[in-house]
Amino acid sequence: MPKISSLEDLRKIKEEASDLTSARSGGRVRIIIGMGTCGIAAGARAIMDAVMRELEKRGLKDVSVETTGCIGMCQQEPLLDVIRPGEPRITYGRLTTEDVPRIVAEHVVNGNIVEDKVIGRTD
Repeated sequence: MPKISSLEDLRKIKEEASDLTSARSGGRVRIIIGMGTCGIAAGARAIMDAVMRELEKRGLKDVSVETTGCIGMCQQEPLLDVIRPGEPRITYGRLTTEDVPRIVAEHVVNGNIVEDKVIGRTD
């Protein structure tokens, strides 16, 4: 990563990051990935990359991808939440990148919860 040496460099990075975020905001279905230091240490960046690749591969444009910090379940990291309109928020944990295509296909696309990876839900 190049060294930031001016305010213009910082603005450019902000714009690039904003473009990435806006590409996945405003969707009907929300995916939220825990990106606190605990999540990153457990592999959340790889999960985020896998989610973005899977959505791109499937051409899913109405899914937003967001990040959040630590929510206090560090032992279950990496975490990923799926929120579909009118349904409970489902939290998946102890994920690997191999779990992502199944969660996207089963839950995000078809609405079927992947029960063996669920660690929490809110009604």
